This record gives sequence, structure tokens and C-alpha cells, in this order.
Amino acid sequence: MARDTGRSSLRDNIASIAARLMAEDGIEDYAQAKRKAARQAGASDTRQMPTNDEIDVALAAYRALFQHDHALQLRELRELAVAVMAEMAAFNPYLTGSVLRGSAGRYADIQLQLYCENTKSVEHHLLGRGIQFRSAEARLYAGDLPVVAPVLIFNREGYDVYLTLLSPRDLRLPLKITPAGKPIERAKHDAVVRLLAEQ
Repeated sequence: MARDTGRSSLRDNIASIAARLMAEDGIEDYAQAKRKAARQAGASDTRQMPTNDEIDVALAAYRALFQHDHALQLRELRELAVAVMAEMAAFNPYLTGSVLRGSAGRYADIQLQLYCENTKSVEHHLLGRGIQFRSAEARLYAGDLPVVAPVLIFNREGYDVYLTLLSPRDLRLPLKITPAGKPIERAKHDAVVRLLAEQ
């Protein structure tokens, strides 16, 4: 019994450290936050890792204590996301990531998935509006199958906006960040507007 209590205590400690790292250092990836938190807590047993949901609970508690302006900042990020989604309406944009989940910190990025036949058309759209961008790649998974997608990144009002360019047929797939992970949550423009109205 005592051993289970100790394991639970360590698990809670890792969740608290991971939550602080996400809130203060801008780490958005749960797995990265867990690994870093486990090292700081001196944990070597990966079975002691908290779930993402447990980290979200710890993150909400941390922000209630130390980041009273979080709700205002989240609103600002969601309003900015809505504005960019309206600009990208021709490419079927969906909001994902911490801005959608509500866990976005002060260094958060706005993560959008665009579903379009021609990725070059997104580049032409940005260039036509005078928006400078850089390119990268994202590796997602449909089941166990990797999906490599181009990503365009630009800055808007001090925040990086990531546009992951996917095919319309990918919209039917439950895309994940890791093969064993949960499907990525995503929301269309109108759903994000409703979130803002409820906030």
C-alpha cells in the first residue's frame, strides 16, 4: 500500500512539474514536458508518468494560483486564430493544439490544419498578402501509418501561426501526433467563435 502511495505521489509531482514547464517555459508537447519533468523529479520508471489529462488538471491548478491573466491571454489567442481562419477560409481551416484545448501559455503557437488540393495555392495566398513565411514538415499518424505534411509558419502580432497543409481526404482520418496517441482535436471557424462566446 505504501509503495502505491509513493508511486502516486511521484506521479503527482511529475504532473505538477510538467504543468509548470508548460505554463512558464512554453513547452506545448506533453511528451516533452513529461520527460523533462521526470528527469527533474528523478524518476526512471516510465510507468509513473501522468496522463495528459492529469497534467491538464495540474496546469489548471497552477494557472489559478500563478497566472491570473491566463483567461485574457487565451481569449486574445482565440480571437487571433479566428481572424486568421477567416483569412484562410478558402482552404478549410481547423484550429488544433493548446489554443483550442484552452491550455495555451504565454509562448503558445496557433496551430491550424488546412485541407486543400493544392498546397502551393496556400503559399501564393500568403505571398499575395505580403506575408513572409518559413517552411517545415510535420509528421502525423493515421493509425500506424505516417502522414508527412508541409507546414508554413508566419508571425502575427507576436505569435507564430503554424499552417499544416493536408489533403481533403485526410479530413476523414483520425490523425494523431504519435501512433499510440489520441486523435487530434480540431474545430472549424464557427466552433471557435462559439468557444469565444462561452468564455
